[in-house]
Amino acid sequence: MKCFLITSEQSEVLFYWTDQEFQQNIQEKYGASQEEGHGLPAFEDSISTQFAPIIISFSTVLEQHSDNYTCFTTENNHTYVLHQFDECLYIAVNGDGEEKEDDLRRKIYVMKKMTEVLFGMVTLSGTLLKKELRPQDTEQRARLWTRLQGLLETYSSLRENDQSFLVEAVERLIHPTLCEQCIEFLERRLVQQLNSSVERAGEEVLHAFILVHTKLLAFYSRYTPAGNHLLIFLVCVCVCVLPERPVRGNTPVFEFVDPDVQMAEDPLHTLDASPPDPSTPRRVFLEVSLRDGLYPMMPHSMYCLPLWPGITLVLLTKIPTNAVAMSVYKFLEAFAKLEKRLSEIQGSSAASRGQQTIHEIRSKLDKFVKALGQSEIQAAQLQNAWSEFKSKAFGRGGPGFTTDLIPCCNNMKTQLCGVYRQCFLAESGPSDISRRLSPGLQERAQTMVQEKLVDWKEFLLVKMRRVVVYLDPDYLTYLDDFPGLVHFICVDRSTGRMIAPSLNISERTTSELGKGPVAQFIKSKVWSLVRTTRSYLQKGHSTVTLRDGDFYFCYFLWFENETGYKLEAGDIPVLPDDSAPIGMLAWDYYRKLLRYYSKNHQGEAVKCYELLTVHLGVIPSEIILQHCRQLASKLWEPSRNPLL
Repeated sequence: MKCFLITSEQSEVLFYWTDQEFQQNIQEKYGASQEEGHGLPAFEDSISTQFAPIIISFSTVLEQHSDNYTCFTTENNHTYVLHQFDECLYIAVNGDGEEKEDDLRRKIYVMKKMTEVLFGMVTLSGTLLKKELRPQDTEQRARLWTRLQGLLETYSSLRENDQSFLVEAVERLIHPTLCEQCIEFLERRLVQQLNSSVERAGEEVLHAFILVHTKLLAFYSRYTPAGNHLLIFLVCVCVCVLPERPVRGNTPVFEFVDPDVQMAEDPLHTLDASPPDPSTPRRVFLEVSLRDGLYPMMPHSMYCLPLWPGITLVLLTKIPTNAVAMSVYKFLEAFAKLEKRLSEIQGSSAASRGQQTIHEIRSKLDKFVKALGQSEIQAAQLQNAWSEFKSKAFGRGGPGFTTDLIPCCNNMKTQLCGVYRQCFLAESGPSDISRRLSPGLQERAQTMVQEKLVDWKEFLLVKMRRVVVYLDPDYLTYLDDFPGLVHFICVDRSTGRMIAPSLNISERTTSELGKGPVAQFIKSKVWSLVRTTRSYLQKGHSTVTLRDGDFYFCYFLWFENETGYKLEAGDIPVLPDDSAPIGMLAWDYYRKLLRYYSKNHQGEAVKCYELLTVHLGVIPSEIILQHCRQLASKLWEPSRNPLL
C-alpha cells in the first residue's frame, strides 16, 4: 500500500504514483459509488478526491496559523508524510509498514532533487513548474508521468538493494593499475580528441565516466575534485534511473537490469541490442563548481554510450548556450536577495542594501535583455517586467525600494525562469541536432574505450557482481584479516566514495557472507543500522555502538587533515526532527558539515570519514575497536586507491 503524490494548493494532481494494491483500493472505493453504466472515473480524479481533505486541511492550517503538520498516522496504520516546496505539496504514503517516516521523507526530498535534475531552474518558479509537471496535452502528460513513475520505482529498487544508493556515495571498482590506466586514457586521449574535433558542434566534454553497472571504474573532470562528489553520484543516479528500454510496443519501460541474469536468459538479444539514439542525448541540470562559486542546475548534455551489457561510457558536455544559464542564475540570486531584504528589514537600511544589490547587476541585465531581443527567443515578457521594475525602483513617481517592489521581484524571477525554460527545456527542433556531438564522433568514442578495455571485459563483468576489498598485494577478503567482522561500509565524505564488500542475496551467486537467507538477514541488519545511525547523527552523535541479538554494531564519523592525522572531535550540529534527510541527494549534508567543522581549522584541508561495522557479538569490544581502527587506516591508503 504505497502512494506518492505532487499536487497544487488547489488539489490539482501534478504527478502521482501508486503500487498495485493502493490503486486497486482506490478503484474499489470510488468505482462502487458511480452510477450504473457510467463506469469508473478517471483514476487521476479519484486520487484528487481521496486526498482533497488532507490538502485542504494542510493549506488551512498553514494559512490561519502560519504552521503546518508534516506527518500523521491514520487508524488503519497508514503513514502520511507531507512537505510543501513553493506552490507544490508533496505527499508520500505507506500502509504496509515497509517504509518508516524518515524513508517517506527521504523519498519526497529525492523526488524534489530529481525534478531539479530534469527541469533545472524552472523548479524555482512554482507557476512554471506546475505547467511542466502537468502538460495540457494528455498524451504528453501520460509520457511524462510514466517516465517519472519509472524513475521513482527504479530509485526505490536501487536504494533497497544497492549499498551505494543506501548511503548515497559512489562505489569504486578497486583495481589500482586498471583505474590509473583508465583515468589517464580518459584525460590524455579520449577527451582531448573529442574536444579537438570539428564534429563536436560547439559542445565541450567536461566530464567522462566509465561505469560498471552502478560502480565507478574511472572518472575525469576538467574541474578540480572539490565539489565533484555530488556530481559523480548524481550522474550514477541518472544513468541508472533515466535510460529508457522500449520493449513492449511504443511504451517506454524502465527496468533495473541485472546484466548477469539478462546475459544468461537472452544473450543474443542483449548482445545485439541497439544503443540509444546518439542524436538525442539526455538534457540534465547539474551543479557546477567553479573558482568563483557553485552554480546549481546548469544545463548539460549527457551521452550514455554502452560498451557492453552493464558497462557504460558517460560523457557530460557543456552546451554552447551555457552562459545564458549562468547569467539567469546570478540575476535570480540577486532578486531573491533583494526580495528577502525588502520583506525582512524595514526603513532606510533596506533601501540602501537593495539599491546596492540591483545597481551591481543593472547594466548586465540591460545587456542581457537586449541580447535576448536580438535572438530567436521571445523575450518580450522579460523586457516588459524589467521596464516595470526599473520604473518603480528608480522612477520619480515610483515607490522606490520598499515592500511595494516585492511583486515586481517575483515577476522578474518568473520571467527569468521562463527565458531559461525556452532556452533549455523547450522541445528541440531540427536546428538543435547540429548542436550535438555527431553520431560518428560518439561511435569513435565507443570504439576507443572498447579497444582499451577489451582484455578486461570479463574481469569487469565479474567485479560488477562482487567487490573483494584490496587490502594486500593478493586479493584477501576482510574475513581473513578481521575474524568476527561480518560486514562494513566505509565512506570518504570528502570525495563521496565508499568501499564495502558485496552483499548478494540471490541463490545464484555467493558473496563473502554466503548466499540466500543468510545474506538477506545480514542485509536487513545493515539497512536497519544505517537508518539508526542517521537518526543519531541528526541528534548530534558522531559515535554509536549497540548490540542487537548476536551482533555488535559500530558507527564512527571523524575528521582528518591531509596527512591523515585525526583531528579533535567537535560538536556535531543538532538538526530539527523535520529537517531534510541526511545524505547527498536531499541536501549535501556532509559538505555543510565539513564547512562547519573547518571554521576551527582555517588554512587546513579537512576530510570527513564514516565507518559502519557489523561484528559477531562474541567478539570482545576492545578487539572490535581495534578492528575498526585498522580497517579505517587500510581502506584509504593512497597506494591502494588512486585519486579520482
